[in-house]
Amino acid sequence: MASKESQVVRDHWTRGAEEAQRPADPTEKKIDHWGDLTGEPGGVDYLEIEVAGLPAMWAVPKGAAHDRVLLSVHGGGNVSGSIYTHRKLFAHLAKAVGARALLTEYRQRPHPEPLDDTVTAYRWLLDQGVRPEHIALVGDSFGGGLSLTSMLRARELGLPTAAAIMLISPWVDMTVGNQTFETNDATDPFFKKQTVQWLADKFLNGVDPKEPLVSPLYADLRGLPPVFVQVGGDETLVGEGVELAETARKAGVDTQLEVFPEQLHTFQMAAGYAPESDDAIAKFAAWVRPRLGLA
Repeated sequence: MASKESQVVRDHWTRGAEEAQRPADPTEKKIDHWGDLTGEPGGVDYLEIEVAGLPAMWAVPKGAAHDRVLLSVHGGGNVSGSIYTHRKLFAHLAKAVGARALLTEYRQRPHPEPLDDTVTAYRWLLDQGVRPEHIALVGDSFGGGLSLTSMLRARELGLPTAAAIMLISPWVDMTVGNQTFETNDATDPFFKKQTVQWLADKFLNGVDPKEPLVSPLYADLRGLPPVFVQVGGDETLVGEGVELAETARKAGVDTQLEVFPEQLHTFQMAAGYAPESDDAIAKFAAWVRPRLGLA
């Protein structure tokens, strides 16, 4: 049974669905409340910088290995979310891993601009002297898809790929065709098929939804770094997360998948409050530490 603490995530998405039904008020300032779900990790310093002219932020846990980096890509459907809404989530993971996290912003515009910005941030890390085997990518939802496609694009460009990829409720199929949009419609209050289709159309702007660099579910994943996929059992995107893990395994990628029962999209945002979220963060950390060469 889901913990009472994890109810904050369900309340968040239910409130978001209700707000989406109200007529837009042009005078109302848009506020992202994602960060309200996350407990302050403590023992982490934050330093705002720029990477290729875009906002970025270092989250540096006390005692962290400075030569190991989590390149952290926030979600938000390419219409919301920021390095600020996700600051605490990625700091929790960085603290558990014992590495620095670099949170990077990207232009919330149609393909390929978000991908270009994420690849630029990865290249920037390499140019700073961080070795690729000391970098792990982590992303949630739209940021999960970007984390994966950025490694596909890096491979195309002849860049070395990172050591590992951690995906939180990844959105990896812009066809919006998985059956769990129907089977989980009653348990997911926000990510209805029509909502996700609207977001996909806005991002694609006429691009084929099966283009591998927008829908990595249809990409050749051979040679990619190890991948750990975490999804919530009650979310509508669970099906494409499971399908991605199966596709990656068939391509010979070292893959781990965990479906957390009764949890919703990006439930890890309740880290510091909900035991399921803390458990998920701990499992990511235990998995990625040896892949980054951390004891």
